[in-house]
This record gives sequence, structure tokens and C-alpha cells, in this order.
Amino acid sequence: MSVMETVVAPVQPASPMAEMTVEEGHLIIQRSGQTKIRLHPIWLRERLNDARITDPLTGQRLIEAADLPLDLTITAVSENLTLQFSDGFECILSERWINDILSGSPEQQPVLWDSTLTLPESYDFSEIQRQHRKDPSHNPPLAAFLDQLKTYGFSIVSNVPTHMDGALEFAGTIGPIRYTNWGGLADVKAIANAYDLTMTPRHLEPHSDNPYREPVPGYILLHCLTNDAAGGDSTLVDGFKAAETLRIQDPEAFETLTSTIVQFRYRDSTSLLENRAPLISLDEKGSVRQVRYSNRTELIDLLPDEHLDRYYRARQALWHLILPASPLTLGFKLKPGDLLMMDNYRLYHGRSGYTLDHGSRHMRQCYMDRDIVASKRDVLKRQKQAI
Repeated sequence: MSVMETVVAPVQPASPMAEMTVEEGHLIIQRSGQTKIRLHPIWLRERLNDARITDPLTGQRLIEAADLPLDLTITAVSENLTLQFSDGFECILSERWINDILSGSPEQQPVLWDSTLTLPESYDFSEIQRQHRKDPSHNPPLAAFLDQLKTYGFSIVSNVPTHMDGALEFAGTIGPIRYTNWGGLADVKAIANAYDLTMTPRHLEPHSDNPYREPVPGYILLHCLTNDAAGGDSTLVDGFKAAETLRIQDPEAFETLTSTIVQFRYRDSTSLLENRAPLISLDEKGSVRQVRYSNRTELIDLLPDEHLDRYYRARQALWHLILPASPLTLGFKLKPGDLLMMDNYRLYHGRSGYTLDHGSRHMRQCYMDRDIVASKRDVLKRQKQAI
């Protein structure tokens, strides 16, 4: 009998997890009532939970996977879950490990929303800070805050100190901030001779921040120091909701905005920043991964008239979905000590105009990268599952 034909009697582990067999050099796992799973021998070998393959502490691979024989096969699996390979390597599988690699971590699905959304509860910074000082890897209120951020694309923490660097105290419970040409923590308030419309009392149409950067900052942290001017309400639109609505109502416009590359550009006396991307980006499954909209910085190449006509019509269709008076726009007013954290890949944000005849409006803003935030959320989730 050749290696490729080697078979063993079905193995029945003590756990009700699955039945394991070998077929044509692959490990076959059959869970009760489910379709059988066929595991490629190299795929399995390069991720084995074995100290000869992966480092026990870091989980990083110790072998050079590209040097494994391309004709590698699994020759047998015994009753005690010992796995044998055609090159003589043997190891004992862990039922829990097999479950882990097959199950993976369930992806937290976003909840799409519109203007009827009741503003989610805010979280108390003093409690988050207290837990962080006690144990940075176990912080239930911060974990809840980050889960809410993942679910809705935004979350609010209250009672953040209203001194100039108060936002950094909160950001420090998550990780390092993203520095840009504007520094780390920047003012958002009306000033004379403003270099950006953000620094005027003018209303700001729905937009995503910094689409002219590569990579685009993942999250925006907007900290309110004072906000007693007339107007100046914050506005949010769920860009994923807008994109999915467009996909249903106007498939041609959706296809145009996902396939047409435009240029985003920002320049001032010290910077010239450019990036090219579509207004709606999809992942490999066709799901919306990122939205962009920046009337102030977006330009399109001189394409054929018919393409430009399609693009301008599609852009207008999207704009009509997200404009400030639309049913998708959520409005509210931040109060001193509130910090609004927003997913810059998902949300469009803006504000109503305000006047400075009485009162003032002063925000401070910084950015965080997506991997930093995801890492903190996953660490806190892992710690919660371990308890």
C-alpha cells in the first residue's frame, strides 16, 4: 500500500469534538451533523502546536515553512491523536487546539444604523482609568467601550479631564496615538487666517478625515473642552449603511464608486499629501471595507465623458444619502469632558455651523491606527475569556 493510500480505522476521541481519519494524505475531520473538513498536510504542519514548529510563548513559526516537501502527506492518525507525516515527523494533536484552529474567533458584526439610533451610553473615564492602573490587560469598561466602537463605529467616554492634554490620558489606556504633520494632539477651534476649514466656524459637510494619507488614520478621538457657542452640533453618518443602501437602490452607482479611482490631495506651506483610492472600497468577499468622502480634497482624473458622467451621477447619489438633512444623519452636542471616538474607515462626520457672539467651541483631536485599537480590544477579550 502506498503512502497516498495509507488509511486507519476511524478514530473516536473521548471528546465529542469530531472523528478523525486520513484520506489521500490529508487529515479529515468529521463533526457530528456537519460537513467534513479536509486539512492540507502542509497547512496543518506549519501551524502545529508543537515546540519544534512554533514558539510556545509567541506562537511564531520556528521552521522555514517554504522548505517543507511539496509532496508532504499525512500517513496516519492514531487513537491517542498521534499524527504521522510522510517525512517521519510525528506529534500528538490537542483536541482543544484542533477546535481552536477550526473555529477561529467569531467576527463581531457591525450594527448598521440611521438617524433613529438612540445615542449609546457613554462610559466613565474615571472607572476606565482606575481599572487601567490596576491591570491594563483586564479592563471591563474599556472592553465594553471598544466593543461598542466596533459595533456602531463610534463610542463616547465622559469625564475626561478638560485640560489641553486630557485626550492623551484616555488614549494612553488604549495605546500610542498616530502623529501627523499637525503633530499629535491638535486644536479644533476657530482661528484667524485658518489653514483648514475645520478651523473656522463654518459648518462641515459629512466627510472622512485624511483620505489623502497612506494609510488613512483608522480612528479619530475628538475631545470637547468647551462647547457653549450657538450651534456646533456634531453629526455622524454610518458610511457602511449608506453604501449598502446605495448598493440596493442604485447598483450602477455603487459599482461606479467602488471601481473609480480618484485623487485626494492636501497641501499647505509645509506639506503635500496625496493618495488615490475609490470612494467605497470592498474586501475580497465584496463587503464594504472602507468609505471615503472629502469634498474639500477630492479630484478625479480627466476620464472619458461617459465615465465622468457616471461618476458624477454616482457621487451625487451618495451625497443625497449622507447630506446633513438626510434620514441617515445622527446629530448631538458634545459637552465638556466628552470624548467621541470614531471609526474613520466607516463613518462620515461633520458639524453644524456655529457663532461666537456668545460662548466658545474648543475641541482637541488626535488619531490612532487600526492595529493598535484592534490589538487592545482583542487583548481585553482574551483576558475576559480566560477568567
